[in-house]
Order: sequence, then C-alpha cells, then structure tokens
Amino acid sequence: MAVELGCKVGQLPSTYLGLPLGAPNKAGYVWDGVEERMRWKLALWKRQYLSKGGRITLIKSTLASMPLYQLSLLRMPKGVARRLEKLQREFLWGGGSTERKAHLVSWEKVCVSKEKGGLGLRKIVQLNKALLGKWVWRFARARDGMWKRVLVAKYGQEDFGWRTKKANGAFGVGLWKEIMKEADWCWNNMTFKVGKGTKIRFWKDTWCGDVELARRFPQLFSVAAQKGATVGDLWDQNAGQGEWNLRFLRSFNDWELPLVEELLQILRNQRINLEEDLAVWKGGKNGQFGVTDAYGLLTSHSTILFPKKGIWVENVPSKLAFFAWEATWGRILTIDRLQKRGWQIPNRCYLCGSCEENVSHLLIHCTVASVLWGMTLSLFGAQ
Repeated sequence: MAVELGCKVGQLPSTYLGLPLGAPNKAGYVWDGVEERMRWKLALWKRQYLSKGGRITLIKSTLASMPLYQLSLLRMPKGVARRLEKLQREFLWGGGSTERKAHLVSWEKVCVSKEKGGLGLRKIVQLNKALLGKWVWRFARARDGMWKRVLVAKYGQEDFGWRTKKANGAFGVGLWKEIMKEADWCWNNMTFKVGKGTKIRFWKDTWCGDVELARRFPQLFSVAAQKGATVGDLWDQNAGQGEWNLRFLRSFNDWELPLVEELLQILRNQRINLEEDLAVWKGGKNGQFGVTDAYGLLTSHSTILFPKKGIWVENVPSKLAFFAWEATWGRILTIDRLQKRGWQIPNRCYLCGSCEENVSHLLIHCTVASVLWGMTLSLFGAQ
C-alpha cells in the first residue's frame, strides 16, 4: 500500500504536531529535542559578550519559552527540569561546561517576582503544574468540544460532568492521568456561579461564599434531609418569586436557631436563573483561569519587602540595575565574600585602606564612597 500511495512507512514513537506520539509517558528522551535546541541557542549567544541584564532578557524571551509547548500538555520528568534549569543558571551567571562562575544569589530567590526580590524567572516544575492544571479548568468550562467528548467516552464523568472519573489502567491513560493529578489544587481554587442549579450540590460545593455550606454549618448539615441535593432541588420555583425549601430531619434546638438565621441571611440574595451553571476561578480576572495566577498559587509566598522601584528603574541600563539588585542582597564579590569562598586575601578596603571590605562599607560607609555620594547628592540639592 505504501508503494501504491507513494508514501513511506514510519514507526512509533514518532512526532505529530510537534509532540511525541507513541512514546512512553514518562520517557526522558521525549525532551531531548528541547534540551538540544536550548544548548544550540546558548552556543550562539556565548560567542558574544552579554551583560547579566541582557542574559535575563534572553532567558525570559527565549530559553524559558522553548519548552512551553510540550509543558502545556506533558509532565516533564524532574531530572530533565533540573538539567534545563542548570543550563539557565550557568548562562545567567556566565559559567559553562569548561568554566565555573560564582552563582551569587540562590536560584530560589532568582525565581520569584521582582516585587519579592527576584528576577521574575519561573521554576519549571511549578510552571508545568500550572499549565497542566489549565486542562482541568478547560474540561470544567468546555461544553461540547470534540476533545471533551473523547475524554468522556474513554474515562466517563462524575460530579455532574465537571470532571472525568479517575484514569485507571497501565497503558493508554498516562497523559490524562498526569493532568488529573493537578485536579485537587485546581478545584480548591475554583468556585461555582449558579445558573439553573442542576449541576451544583447545595451543601457540598463552593457556590455561596468561600467554603462549602457543609463545612460552614456542620451542625445543620448533620440534620439535613437531603445531603446530596443540588441547588435546583432545594429551590421552589412555584412559591411566588421563588424561595428556598430546606428540609431537616428534626426540629431545631434553641442554640441552633442563630445558625439557621445566619444561613437564611446568606441565602437571601441567592437566586437561580435560566443560564448554565459555571465554574469560576477564584481571584482570576473575570473569573478566568490564568497561568500566571496559578503559578503564584503553587510557589511559596514570601512577605519580604524589597525596594523594587528603587532598583528596576526605567531608562537605567539593565546591567547597572542587576548590580544594584546583587548589592541589595549583599551578594557582590567583596573581599569578605571571597574569603568565604576560600580565597587567601588580606581583608582591607582598597579605597580607604583602613577598614575591612564588605558590601555596606564599600558602597556606602567608606570615606571615599561617602565623599562621592556627597558630591553626587549635592547636584540635586539633597543631604
């Protein structure tokens, strides 16, 4: 048939639309092409002299974006992620396979936002999780897309169609199984917007406030007659303009009446309508999932106050801003830091010759530096 059609016979694994087809889900060689492209780019750039500011720009614009296409669907093995991050680290600080330069600031600090003292680069593993989590969101929001119908036919669905059933089996399920591992944290950051109320559970889903009503009112939930009822089930459309028809297994005790009153106050402004129920991303713009927001949820939250506006100033060359950033962290290679790295050098400031050299002394308190600051500030009338 190949001879008749004039085509060639291929074999699996192959590549289709830029993604691996027929390869084991966790195979590291799937990512070899990405790593080779990154190394090829680095080989071109290293022929030129680049400041550290320029390296940040190139990492953000090119290196960090190269694996995004595959990261958006496949889970990258942690070993591959470590190798790619090592390439980025060595390029940033100027080292390579034959030379080793000092990495002055830890990669953990580099990979946070500039407001928190980093450079705005992103950790690959957390970015991968955020990109995979978007499929959980898309499945909940999609209605009749072909891709969703294929997944429903293969795995089935649960929770009124908001998610598929668990992907079981040893073969042919790895792709969606890895995506579904992100379902828990995604759903913890999603809530529901009520339409008809037929796909939202009254007590067990987050639709009225930030937590489920069952968690907010555990005493009332324990005596509810219809624990698994939907919002639509407990809404009586025939009573005037509509009202809530909640049923309980017994009468309330006196101490429970304030809880009932609080629940009714919450439900007072809630109504169902003829629209479809929707999943909404908490804190997202217009309730939409954003990879940047999701990445922020997956990374550690630092409360450090960092003078971003005093460092990353418009029209200041990026290499100068980078030096100011290093100095703010106290990570420039002054003599005291060189001694910690094993250099045998007597510690005396080369400017004044009277004090030991460290970041604060060299840049601020040294008599020579103080005179320089005084001359500079006097030009602007500042003390």
